[in-house]
Amino acid sequence: MLRRLIFASALLALALAAFAQAEIKQQGDLRVTFRGELTPHALPRSGTAPVKVAVGAKIATTNGSNPPQLRKITIAINRNGRFDPAGLPRCSLRDIQPSTTEDALRSCRSSLVGEGSFSARVLLPQQAPFPSAGKVFAFNGTFDGKPAILAHVYGTSPIPTSYTIPFQISQGRGTFGTVLSASLPQVTSEWGYVTGLQIVLGRTFNFHGQRRSYLSAGCPAPPGFPGASFAFAKASFAFAGRGTITSVLNRSCGARALREP
Repeated sequence: MLRRLIFASALLALALAAFAQAEIKQQGDLRVTFRGELTPHALPRSGTAPVKVAVGAKIATTNGSNPPQLRKITIAINRNGRFDPAGLPRCSLRDIQPSTTEDALRSCRSSLVGEGSFSARVLLPQQAPFPSAGKVFAFNGTFDGKPAILAHVYGTSPIPTSYTIPFQISQGRGTFGTVLSASLPQVTSEWGYVTGLQIVLGRTFNFHGQRRSYLSAGCPAPPGFPGASFAFAKASFAFAGRGTITSVLNRSCGARALREP
């Protein structure tokens, strides 16, 4: 129990640090706030070390009207950050959808790679495809035959509802080496709209007697420089009838020797 409390406190501290800085993009009255962070800040100059990645978004309008429906989210991570699920058990969509949080963890706890939160405004409670608010548990898995992060959400308001957002993982090009993409259900604006999603990803585990990390990264600062600035993440949000809003987060890292504590 104490270990879980310590882990939850660490996640909360990471989330608070991650969302202290934000990139705000606006298209007409539609506003998207994109936040994210990579921890720890000090990383190997050569090679990689275990890290956690926090990303999140808030969606609103400047005039208080209902925003358009969010249709797709794409998040690309800098190529110096690496996803390596080899050795982790895989969870399938049928294992956790539909299910409560407790049932999802009972089925796929060994695949857990992150936690977060989800929020929406529900206008037609009896037709809600996902809850108005809920805890997100992210599991290592597959979707349509491709590697994926299965983001399971469960909430009891306005009615008990579970929904799983599959983020398919693919290889990017250039600055961004890993791309996470997810489509949301096709619902009308009369039903309601998504207002926020945030997830902290990262986990270490043992495989074949070796300590491994689901996420790792380095800080490739030039020789003689104590650190580097880099494009950490790029996010695109596609809305029904309003096109796509794209945002890029720039961050910095401190370089250290690989064996340095």
